[in-house]
Amino acid sequence: MELLKGKTAIITGATRGIGKGIAEVFAKNGCNIAFTFASSVEKAKILEDELNQTGIKAKGYQSDASDFDAAQKLVDDVLEAFGQIDIVINNAGITKDNLLMRMSIEDYEEVIRVNLNSAFNLTKAVVRPMMKQRKGSIINMSSIVGRKGNAGQANYAASKAGLIGFSKSVALELGSRNIRCNVIAPGFIETEMTEKLDPKVVEEWRATIPLKRGGTPEDIANACLFLASDLSDYITGQVLSVDGGMYT
Repeated sequence: MELLKGKTAIITGATRGIGKGIAEVFAKNGCNIAFTFASSVEKAKILEDELNQTGIKAKGYQSDASDFDAAQKLVDDVLEAFGQIDIVINNAGITKDNLLMRMSIEDYEEVIRVNLNSAFNLTKAVVRPMMKQRKGSIINMSSIVGRKGNAGQANYAASKAGLIGFSKSVALELGSRNIRCNVIAPGFIETEMTEKLDPKVVEEWRATIPLKRGGTPEDIANACLFLASDLSDYITGQVLSVDGGMYT
């Protein structure tokens, strides 16, 4: 069964890791996909071709959602190309880790700008079209770090905790228009980024997780699939931890 047949999703930061996993699972479920990327033009082209081969319509856009005007333009372009926007996944994010006493104001502001402002900009841009069609699902990607904090990640934790408060407010504002807004908080997800870590460190992390393994992009994508589909029609303003039991 194709749970998203006929729907169109915008997924930010989709050329690798979690974003790519979401795009692939959504495509398998009949969803047309507009995805954004920052600089990986080649990877974006490969992904666009791969998704189109599944029989849905997919298009990559080089766009920076942390730029207010760029987010507005993206939504206009997607509406022109696809005719509708049913789902938004605010997934794009960065880290610039350091202990607070060593963290520069630039690194703090950059992480807040990319991780938090992007979600505000894109959500604001899709509100009117979603209100017009009286339906929509917005999913914001937080983190276990946004729920419990983490030493050396004060900037990242602040941005991800901010997404939770933002999403709950959006859910309250837009619920009467049948627009839902939820949050996914991934735990330790194994992607291209974690492959660069010391294998011993990765093993230690796995040992602390009740399910005894790191998550996969597909684990996150399946949770997104549920929140994007009509199966979750009566769910809004919620934070779903997908972390193998790390945060309970």
